[in-house]
Amino acid sequence: MPGAIYAEGLVKTFGDVRALDGVDLDVPEGTVLGLLGPNGAGKTTTVRCLTTLLRPDSGKAVVAGLDVLKQPDAVRRSIGLSGQFAAVDEYLTGRENLQMVGQLYQMRAKAARARADELLEQFNLADAADRTAKTYSGGMRRRLDLAAALVVSPPVMFMDEPTTGLDPRNRQQLWEVIKQLVSGGTTLLLTTQYLEEADHLAHDIAVVDHGRVIARGTSDQLKARTGGERVEVVVHEREHIRAASALLDKYSLRGLGKGDTTVEEHMRKITTPVSGGAKLLAEIIRELDTHGIEIDDIGLRRPTLDDVFLSLTGHVAEAKGEDDDGERTARDAEGQGHRPSEEAAK
Repeated sequence: MPGAIYAEGLVKTFGDVRALDGVDLDVPEGTVLGLLGPNGAGKTTTVRCLTTLLRPDSGKAVVAGLDVLKQPDAVRRSIGLSGQFAAVDEYLTGRENLQMVGQLYQMRAKAARARADELLEQFNLADAADRTAKTYSGGMRRRLDLAAALVVSPPVMFMDEPTTGLDPRNRQQLWEVIKQLVSGGTTLLLTTQYLEEADHLAHDIAVVDHGRVIARGTSDQLKARTGGERVEVVVHEREHIRAASALLDKYSLRGLGKGDTTVEEHMRKITTPVSGGAKLLAEIIRELDTHGIEIDDIGLRRPTLDDVFLSLTGHVAEAKGEDDDGERTARDAEGQGHRPSEEAAK
C-alpha cells in the first residue's frame, strides 16, 4: 500500500526546462519526509504538483488516498500548505485572516474564532492580533501564514521552506509545533535547504537535484555517504605533522594505507574519517599526549550541508534564489494562486 503521499514518475516541463524528470516519493502515514536540495532543483515544483497547484505532464500522484489528477478538489480539502511566500491578506487583521481560513474550511464562526485565538497565542502573535497584516514584519507574516495552514490540522501537510525569514527562537518554536502535529498523526512533506532542519524534523530525507531524487535515507545515512564523522587535529609544531598523521591513520575508518588521512601543511591540520564518536576522540587525545604531540585544536566534525551536496551532486548548495530554472516559471504559470483551502471552498 502506498503511503499518505505517493508519487511515481512525475514529470513537469516549462518550455525547454525539465523541472521534474521522473520524481518518485513514498511517505508513510504519520512521518516527515524532508525534501532536500539546492535552489532550482525541483522541490517547489514537486510540492505544487502534489498539492494540485500545477498539473504534471506525466506520472502518478496520490495524497491522503486520493488521486491528485482525478480528485483535485478532494485532495485540497485533505491538505494544508504553507508556501515560501506568506499568503495572507494584507488588509485583514491577523485574527481575521485565521478566521477567514476557518470559514473557508466551513468551520462554525465560534469554532473559527477559538482556533484563531489559540494559534495567535501559539505563534506569539496575540499582541498583534487586531493589527492589519500589512503592518507586520516579514517574520510575523511568515508565522501568520504557517498558523493559517494549521487552522484545521489537516491529515497531510506540505511546508515549502517553512523557516525562511524566521529568527532562531521562532524557528525552534515552529519545529516544536511540527513535532506535535506529527505526533498526532499528521503526515508532512517538508522542503528545505538546511540539513539542520531535516536533522530535527525528518524521519527520512530525499535529495533532489535537476528534477530527480538522487539519494534517499536518514540524515545519518546521507552524512555517512559523504564520509561520516571525521577528526580534525591542528598540531602546534610543524615538525609533528608526519607523526600525528601516522597516528591518526591508525584510526581511519577505511584503514591504514588507503590515503584516507589528509594533511594541510600550511594550516598544520590533519583530517581523517572515523567512527566512534566522542569516546574515540578522547582516546586519540590521550595517544597524542603519550607521543608528546602538542596540539592547538582538535575536534570531531560531521559533514555540513555543503559536504552532502558536494558529494551527491558535485556542487555546493549555491544561494542562487528560488527563481532559478523551472521554479520561477512554475510560479508564473500558477500566478499568485490561493491556499488549497480557498480552492476547496469554491
